[in-house]
Amino acid sequence: MSTIEPFQSDPPRAIAAPVGRPLGYQRWRGLAFLHWPVPEAALRPLVPAGLTLDTWDGMAWVGVVPFSMEGVRPIRLWPEAVAFRFLETNVRTYVRHQGEPGVWFFSLEAASWLAVQGARIGWGLPYHHARMARSTVDGEERYTTRRRRGGAHLALAWRVTEPLGPSLPGSREHFFLERYLLFCQHRGHLWRGQVHHPPYPVWGAEVTHCEESLLAAAGLPPAQGLPVLAHASPGVDVDIHALRRLPEKS
Repeated sequence: MSTIEPFQSDPPRAIAAPVGRPLGYQRWRGLAFLHWPVPEAALRPLVPAGLTLDTWDGMAWVGVVPFSMEGVRPIRLWPEAVAFRFLETNVRTYVRHQGEPGVWFFSLEAASWLAVQGARIGWGLPYHHARMARSTVDGEERYTTRRRRGGAHLALAWRVTEPLGPSLPGSREHFFLERYLLFCQHRGHLWRGQVHHPPYPVWGAEVTHCEESLLAAAGLPPAQGLPVLAHASPGVDVDIHALRRLPEKS
């Protein structure tokens, strides 16, 4: 991924920038975005009633996103030498709350025990501690994760292909990649979190190997073969903002 240069154009964002100072900063690097269509009936019981499933081409989708998390720190003055760095993989679908597009996470794997505990306690996110590895061999990205409890796993290999240009609103890439909100259930309530980053520079990806049990571990239908859609990005620098509790329905 190091040979990929970001696009110079800056397409419109999916949602307005958040107000207020970020709580933390991260760098997301070497991402792959892999997607399979899934029947809405399989997703609906796993997503809170306060959220609407967001569909593309008339179908609901599950995404698997492996990447490297770098420079994780609460404030910019935190020394880079002691910032956290670890691999992460999330399993997600796409939702809306009162029209706002966002992400619902079924599970998140991380190689950092401390990150797992912090995200579970502070954000109520379903993180799992995992053994993870990544390498590049002859231009092919290879990525593995295996959960330390239960053994749910993922083994992937992919190659970056052609540049796709900016993700313009209304495009397929914009729908799947430009998501700045997450929704989660925490302490018995539904919450909204927001991140802020430049639009992803997007490339195509060719997946050459995919073996996984993360979807089944989350109660989803297992992936059937290679992903239907695959994209890659060298990454973005990210501001993390605080969770905001959503009002209860009257």
